[in-house]
Amino acid sequence: MEKNSSIEKFIKEQIEKWEKQTQTHIPVITISSEPGSGGRVIARGLAKRLGIDLFDRDIVKEIAESAHISGAVIETMEKDRLSGIKDFISSLVNDRYLWPGVYLDHLMKVVAAIASHGNAVIVGRGANFLIPAEDRLSVRVIAPLEVRVKNVAKEFGVTREEAKRRVINRENRRSAFIRQSFNADVADPRNYDLVVNTQKIDIDASLGAVIGMVVGSKDTVVKKPAATKAKKK
Repeated sequence: MEKNSSIEKFIKEQIEKWEKQTQTHIPVITISSEPGSGGRVIARGLAKRLGIDLFDRDIVKEIAESAHISGAVIETMEKDRLSGIKDFISSLVNDRYLWPGVYLDHLMKVVAAIASHGNAVIVGRGANFLIPAEDRLSVRVIAPLEVRVKNVAKEFGVTREEAKRRVINRENRRSAFIRQSFNADVADPRNYDLVVNTQKIDIDASLGAVIGMVVGSKDTVVKKPAATKAKKK
């Protein structure tokens, strides 16, 4: 009960944010990562530095599993921007590209709603496969297995063996979800605009690389303030 209330509160606050005009538009940034590579840390840092919203995989999952909450989110969609996203998703469904199911139906609608507003980071849930290329910037965060095992062991205070088990199990679940849901390979670099190896560069440098891509994107625009009509006396 408490968990559902917190999600509903989050959604209510998010809708209030969306109702306020912003002066910039950043396409949705999707973050896919190998377990233990630091993807969620990069996502949090990215949202903070750019001043945009963060939807991590747990939040998106909760929204997608609740028809009531997803309905509230969907009602906020900008109809003109949504049309292209809906057409894209419909083509995937019609081509039998997507695995059928109630969860995926809600997931598609929730991700489409977030994409229609932009100015957000979505972590996981295959969001990059649900949003057309012109409406998102997709990032894949990777690192060698040994590096990821070491990171997980340190973060959770477990043995190397336990950390390796966790990493492999989670990696297998993520790969299976993407394969079954989107008939795609989550590890294929062609599915992303940028691949970051955190063995080679640290988190700050990784953030710099992603921000550089965002700033240089032709889809990142500054909106002019909307003209206000003078009130009649």
